[in-house]
Amino acid sequence: MLMSGNAVPPTCKLMNYGKYKYDSIKKEKEMKKSQKIIETKEVRLSMTIEEHDIAYRISSATKFLKDGNKVKVSLRMKGREQAYVKKAIEVVKDFCARLAEFGTTEKEPELLGRNIFVIISPKKTK
Repeated sequence: MLMSGNAVPPTCKLMNYGKYKYDSIKKEKEMKKSQKIIETKEVRLSMTIEEHDIAYRISSATKFLKDGNKVKVSLRMKGREQAYVKKAIEVVKDFCARLAEFGTTEKEPELLGRNIFVIISPKKTK
């Protein structure tokens, strides 16, 4: 291994390549351990969801947000429900408003086909 190439004469160090490779792999593993991986958890809603079910899903979502994970809220419209997109968006916005204490929405709810999605990220704690 070249220690200093600018010196006259250049200095080198003899080393065991196997040990060097082992140490570098060990460092990489240690760095991966210390990284925080953010997962995305999903909560599914429906247009005709009852109050108790919403409360249960809110408690699950708050637990996910407190753990530092993102929450993906999805609502699938079936059959005739597709005619009432505004009501579906209201259900999703109401759900997000109840979670405003624990997380922030990354963007407005978006309609993709027959599904409405929104992603809520946890609030930063100091």
